[in-house]
Amino acid sequence: MLPYCAGCSVFCPFLPNSPSRQTIPYLDHNATTPCDPAVVDAMAPYWSEAFANPSQRGHRPGLAAAVAVDQARQTVADALGVPPSQVIFTSGATEANNLALKGLCEQRLGHGRHLVTVATEHAAVLEPCRYLERLGFTLTVLPVQPDGRLELAALTAALQPDTVLVSVMAANNETGVLQDVEAIAALCRQRRIAYHCDAAQACGHVPMNPMGWGVDLLSLSGHKFYGPKGVGALVVRPGLALAPQLHGGGQEGGYRSGSLSPPLIVGLAKALTLALQDQQERGQRLQGLREELWHGLNGLKLPPGVELLRNGCPTHSLPHTLNVTVRGVDGARLHGQLRRRVALSSGSSCSSATGKPSHVLRALGRSSTEAVASLRFGLGRGTTAVEIDQTVAAVQDALPLAAYR
Repeated sequence: MLPYCAGCSVFCPFLPNSPSRQTIPYLDHNATTPCDPAVVDAMAPYWSEAFANPSQRGHRPGLAAAVAVDQARQTVADALGVPPSQVIFTSGATEANNLALKGLCEQRLGHGRHLVTVATEHAAVLEPCRYLERLGFTLTVLPVQPDGRLELAALTAALQPDTVLVSVMAANNETGVLQDVEAIAALCRQRRIAYHCDAAQACGHVPMNPMGWGVDLLSLSGHKFYGPKGVGALVVRPGLALAPQLHGGGQEGGYRSGSLSPPLIVGLAKALTLALQDQQERGQRLQGLREELWHGLNGLKLPPGVELLRNGCPTHSLPHTLNVTVRGVDGARLHGQLRRRVALSSGSSCSSATGKPSHVLRALGRSSTEAVASLRFGLGRGTTAVEIDQTVAAVQDALPLAAYR
């Protein structure tokens, strides 16, 4: 539940004694998750007590900070089944994606100029690809099937003799659709093409074996699995070289200059450890709640001309994600009614920031009007059956007010 100030129509945790303060279900865990209290506790000493710069190993405080970073790196590496030397800490998945895409293409200049990605990728992949296209690379953006999954035959047909990189995410941030990472990696490996996988939404939520699958570059972000914001990692296959995108002090093996943040890195490692511990149980519980939510929505009394459409493949998807288009309503009015009752979104945080209809839903065949009138439900550790009932009731009350007359 989130504190909510009815007076100013925003979430307002700063008014604990306000009579207008109430709590509402938070179903936007795809955008971000709350930092686990155990993660906050693990980070605490490194903000003010063990605060030294881990690059300063010439004195005891600096060495202690460096040991904490090294231990966290080993924890992340063990969780992903990779050598610790292949884990590069970043500020999040966006930076990791940029380092992977730009770094590999720059490193391999003269060895191919063709890139392949997918229309439903996050902007943190699509925009770097378009940037590289402006620099002279050729770019193929593949469509997806109506269920949001990439057809492997389409990827095979798109590969060219000079294809240098393929980037396909593990799980979609809006629909939760899972791609066949292992099959994509195998195809790229056969052609000796580097494969980058944005796993920001998948890591900590579904089983992963990136190196076993043959993924060359894998991005993740701590705040997607109950860790802190501002920290993530890029996992690089041994033997693969990248051109650094940040130059300076040469931290992270020269790949990512800048002073490391021990508290954030320790928090990332702790959050990943905890996420893997309850991953299976949490996934089963949230999948059950997700289906209860879908069943409840299907049982609503709909105004004339209103229809509910589920977006994305229901069998190959994140267990905690449900995306629904409400056809026949004004999207802005629908969300305006719901925001006082439940925290959810119509798409990614990036789409919300720009005000543009979701490019993901457009790629699935929804119109711009339908994309705006879509609801992304992201369930999380704290989600309860009571909150699911509250959410269904909120949607029921909002539909008549949002329906076209």
